[in-house]
Amino acid sequence: MGLDGVILDWMVEHRVGWVTTMFWIITTVGNTFMMFVLSTAAWAALLTSKRPVDAWMVAGSMLTGWGLMNALKFAFARERPPIPERLVDIASHSFPSGHAMMSMVLATVAIAVMLRSPNPWLHRPVLLVLPVVASLLIGFSRIYLGAHWTTDVLAGWVFGALWGLGWIYAVRLISARNPSAVR
Repeated sequence: MGLDGVILDWMVEHRVGWVTTMFWIITTVGNTFMMFVLSTAAWAALLTSKRPVDAWMVAGSMLTGWGLMNALKFAFARERPPIPERLVDIASHSFPSGHAMMSMVLATVAIAVMLRSPNPWLHRPVLLVLPVVASLLIGFSRIYLGAHWTTDVLAGWVFGALWGLGWIYAVRLISARNPSAVR
């Protein structure tokens, strides 16, 4: 398996009980269901805050991103790392990592929403980096636990960031061409 196999072997050789437990928690909190819970909460909060454009950008990017992720998994049909190296029991395909992709879609649009916020405290660099750090930890947990090959996670992050950026660009383009259409 090339570099993917080398990295998996290294992870398996260097697993430590408490680190494994920590990554189990991170991977559970960072699963696609929880990303939808977080995005639904953000959608509701943004609608309540009279920010419908941002609300629909979050909802649209997550829903269509989920569809894209599943289409990619179906198209590539890549097998997951083998058991016993794989510490998670999951039957879906491996490429791309859904955890990495969906957390990065949400991270990307969350940063845009934060930057568009009228609240200047949300523009602080330390806050803006948190969604990306969370996505990186979630993706790394998938590699550490053997749920994905490293390239699955890297692809998930790239696809997720590009999908989120595409939604940000589309909303910006629509807003610029027809400001009344996005109110």
